[in-house]
Amino acid sequence: MEERGALPVTKPLLATLHGQRQARPPVWLMRQAGRYLPEYRALRAEKGGFLALATDPVAAAEVTVQPIRRFGFDGAILFSDILMVPWALGQDLTFGAGEGPRLAPALADHALAALDRVPARLDPVYATVARVAGMLPADTTFLGFAGSPWTVATYMVAGQGSRDQEATRRYAYADPAAFGVIVGAIVAMTIEYLSAQIAAGVEAVQLFDSWAGSLSPEQFDRWVIAPNRAIVEGVRARHPGTPIIGFPKGAGGKLPAYAAGVAPDAIGLDETVDPAWAHAVLPAGMPVQGNLDPLALLTGGEALDRGIDRVLAAFGERPHVFNLGHGIGQHTPIAHVERLLARVRG
Repeated sequence: MEERGALPVTKPLLATLHGQRQARPPVWLMRQAGRYLPEYRALRAEKGGFLALATDPVAAAEVTVQPIRRFGFDGAILFSDILMVPWALGQDLTFGAGEGPRLAPALADHALAALDRVPARLDPVYATVARVAGMLPADTTFLGFAGSPWTVATYMVAGQGSRDQEATRRYAYADPAAFGVIVGAIVAMTIEYLSAQIAAGVEAVQLFDSWAGSLSPEQFDRWVIAPNRAIVEGVRARHPGTPIIGFPKGAGGKLPAYAAGVAPDAIGLDETVDPAWAHAVLPAGMPVQGNLDPLALLTGGEALDRGIDRVLAAFGERPHVFNLGHGIGQHTPIAHVERLLARVRG
């Protein structure tokens, strides 16, 4: 990677993340490598489970490039999972059929210090990155990622996902010192994890905070803004030329505070955010990413066209990466994705 300021960058997505507005926005979709693709379903069935697939560098690299071959997206997102970090911190990770991920032991009743860290569990991810870096077209930007500390901690404390993160929110209120130890461990491991991804070949990284919207403003400052800022500063100190995208899903009116406090290079917007409002309140020139409703893509037709046009109109005057407001749904028709690309690029 070139150092910050050593532009121009020729890849459309990477150039946009560096603050260069494009004639048409580059496109990638969260969860673009996944269950809506028949080639993914076939490979996952062959491997027999998600974790086996994600920890096989040959298979994970193949999944990463499948949507690039089919659609020619401007960005390829590493195929992995946000729970690789707690797995490396010593929790057991399983993916039960129809149940979602499980982490054990749950830290609601088990001390983090009792876990034995296994950072070598992340080695297959780095091998996947190195493999993918040699497979992508010359103009495709390679994106790495990690989960943000608050979101990762909700799984570590409860042992599984939940709708309102009540167990973790109560834990953070009842014993903020103990919860701070968990968050601090996630921050430290995530800096190492993202730095190693960059060293292996990714060109930009995204921090996913899928449950940021569940917190009060005070707790948001403490458990979203501060830890994410620590990660951004830690990664940027080691790799100053690598753009970092922050995606605080559900932040809503707290987005300006997140942009100012975390200071990512770009900010991702979920589908509940009014794009015209976001353009008005976010820092001038900051690249934005998003924010078509995944259900509009699932529905297709005129609803899809209207949603695309609204997003494009709102962000026409700033650097913009076209994306969804969250991950693509598994039942999304291939034809709808093709229609999206034709309209955005039209």
